[in-house]
Formats: sequence, structure tokens, C-alpha cells
Amino acid sequence: MLKLFTDTDCDVTPEIAAKYGYSLISMPYSIDGKTVYPYEDFESFDSHAFYDLLRKGTIPNTSAISREKYLEIFEPVFAAGDDILYVHFSRAMTATFDAMDQAVSELKSRFPERKFYEIDTKGITIISLNIALEVGDMVLNGKPVEEILKWAETEVDRFAIYFFADDLKFFKHSGRVSGLTATMGTLLGVRPIIYMNSEGKMVSIGSERGRERAIARLLRYVEELGDNIRDHRVIVGNTDAPEIAEAIVSRLKEKYGDDLNVEAVVVNPTTGGHCGPNGVGICFHAIHR
Repeated sequence: MLKLFTDTDCDVTPEIAAKYGYSLISMPYSIDGKTVYPYEDFESFDSHAFYDLLRKGTIPNTSAISREKYLEIFEPVFAAGDDILYVHFSRAMTATFDAMDQAVSELKSRFPERKFYEIDTKGITIISLNIALEVGDMVLNGKPVEEILKWAETEVDRFAIYFFADDLKFFKHSGRVSGLTATMGTLLGVRPIIYMNSEGKMVSIGSERGRERAIARLLRYVEELGDNIRDHRVIVGNTDAPEIAEAIVSRLKEKYGDDLNVEAVVVNPTTGGHCGPNGVGICFHAIHR
């Protein structure tokens, strides 16, 4: 059998994982020296409480999973005679997959008949969620792994995400965004516009003064780059900004129809700690990223 895996940085919750048959790998974050594993150390994510901590000045840190942790996760699957397909967030954003590669290499030497497949979504949060849901649909529809991997070769780069942050200090702390000018932007109401490029890195491509101009720019990217919008999910992510997210959902439905397959989701805490509260983004199927 083929066992599906994904991780919490892909915004997959236990409910979504159960629906599609994913095993969920928890990506940790730390606050005040305490390491927290989402959906292991808590059952449901209290997003408002978490992002309120950030509003009060807390800045979380993240860390990679160890080789031993990956061995603990994957060894029982191989030992049971099953293969693995892991849909994960961007390799370009973390060293955790170096540890994973070491673990998988060791396991394959012990279980040479077993297969380990992976799909690098070259993204994080809602873009990774969108791809994980597409893969989950294919698995539920009985598609073989070879067909899924072939689909991913071209389609991963056909999902785009554009988002803005409300406070630059979180991205300054994480250092994960290239091209970001750490200025007085927050005080001046300037919001950086960020996307995930084809290398799986977050890149700042400009800024807008004021939230409404930032939202309009996101919607413009959907209009200019969108491809077969109505044939794919559109996901609006937010870091505890539900009113803004729902307003964007409404505007998308006005443009593309009330039956547009669009939903708003809350960004997971491990990723959200890099963006900070009040951020919003849109993921859609595109002609390119």
C-alpha cells in the first residue's frame, strides 16, 4: 500500500488529514523557550489567542525536525511493507529535509524493496495546502502514484500565492524573505507584497501603502495570472484576519461567480509566526507563479 504524509506547515489540519488519509507530521515552533508541536501538544489551534500573543510582542522561533524524529515517523510504515508519498512544504525554506534525507537513506538500506516518493510543493501554508488537496483528490479517485508524480512535475509550478504582511518585524526576524526592505514600513502603513517563486523561496516584489491597495493588488494578480480559476480551488489564508479574508472571498465570488470553489483558512502557527498577525494571501491556479 501507499501511505500518504504531509505536514502542518502545509496548513493541513487533523480533520483534513483524516478526510484524505494523510498522516500529519507536526512542524514545531518555540515561544519563550518552550517548543510546541501543533496537533500533538494541542488538539485544535486557538488562532486568535496565538496571534494575540504576537500582537503583544511575542516573536516565535522555529526549528528543524531531527533525523531521529523522521526515523520514528517513517520506520513503522516501511516495516509494515508499505511505501510512502510525502507532500511537503518547500525544501528551499528549511534544513529539516536534510535530516529527512538521512533518515530515508538509512531506512531504504534496511528496507531496499520499499519506495519513498515526495512532492515538494515549493511553497508553504495555503499554496502547499492547495497542492496537498489536489493530490488527496487524485488518491481518493484511485490514481496511481506514477500519474500523481507526473502531474506534480508541471502542476506544482502552476499554483501561485501572493500575500501581504501587516508588520515587517516578523519577516525581519525570520530572514526568510529576499528582496525585503526592512524600513519604517509598518509605521507608514506600507505592506510588502510577497510571493513564492519557482525555487520555493519567498520573495518581496514590491509594496503598497494601505490595506485596501494591498488587497486590490492581490486580486489583480489573480486576474492577470489566473488560469482555469473555476476548475480549481482558490484558498484565502489569513493570520487572524477573518473579516479581511471573508471580504476577499466575497470579491472573488463577485468576479468569478457565487459557485466559485473558494474558502478561507487560518494559517498554521509555525508559519504564521514568520508573517505575524493580520496578514492575508490568495492561492490560485495560474499560468505561472
